[in-house]
Amino acid sequence: MAAEIPADIPFVGEAAPAYGVATQVAPLVRRVVARNPSPYTYWGTVTYIVGRGRVAVIDPGPDLPEHVDALMAALEGERVSHILVTHAHRDHSPAAAPLKARTGATTCGFGPHRDDRLGPAVEEGADPDFAPDERLADGDAIAGEGWTIEAVHTPGHTSNHLCFALVEERALFSGDHVMAWSTSVISPPDGDMGAYMASLDKLLGRDDRVLWPAHGPAVRDPKPFVRAFIAHRRAREAEIMTCLREGRTRIPEMVAAIYTDVPRQLHPAAARSVLAHLVHMVETGRVRCAGPPDEAGRYSAAPDAVGNT
Repeated sequence: MAAEIPADIPFVGEAAPAYGVATQVAPLVRRVVARNPSPYTYWGTVTYIVGRGRVAVIDPGPDLPEHVDALMAALEGERVSHILVTHAHRDHSPAAAPLKARTGATTCGFGPHRDDRLGPAVEEGADPDFAPDERLADGDAIAGEGWTIEAVHTPGHTSNHLCFALVEERALFSGDHVMAWSTSVISPPDGDMGAYMASLDKLLGRDDRVLWPAHGPAVRDPKPFVRAFIAHRRAREAEIMTCLREGRTRIPEMVAAIYTDVPRQLHPAAARSVLAHLVHMVETGRVRCAGPPDEAGRYSAAPDAVGNT
């Protein structure tokens, strides 16, 4: 799920895809795009097929019969051993159930969405029905014919977000953690800006040659791109601090001042992102809130707050 398209990140777009067509994008990787375009999914969810013969499917996508049929057509004559889900949002995980029913594959993920932290308005995009057959922790691996996939826990967009590393190609299926076309929504309570920033730092410590996101095209030079994401988030927190010091103490006032170049229909998502930053800034002692930090809160800069670390 994307948030915005700021100008300070070298984003990459792509032409509208041919829906339902399996396209070979790397020696071990094919992709099929679901027809669920939106301001938050770009052209739609990208489902990846890894390997030949005995294969894994990553992010089966929304439960659209035409998309599941397209996947089955692409998989004709092959055996699906694993269905891997980066996180339990409705544009990523619901098709796991019908695909499992038709292939007998094992579904894998970090775990279900954290229902104990849900609020109906906040997490309307969650898929509460997804529960993986096999839970994967950071560093766990599965293997097929000529391929090895390792789980990389990257909480932030959601607490159960995983990326999947294809060892043989030094490729990382990055889900919604890092995308080439836009930033990602970090929406509390399950979205966590502190965890997200730590997960971005985690990617800088890796040696991936390419990122394959769940929406849009590949990121071909990951480290500079991830550094730009980190710099953008830090700049956003500096803008929030400026708002606070200028007397803008509530989130709608901050969104109006900061997101002047973002369409108003995306301001609700921007408000969630600002809230995520504020929660993180409260946790790190740079910002104060009279009560628990939420969308209705009144915020102030801590007297001794310096910079945006």
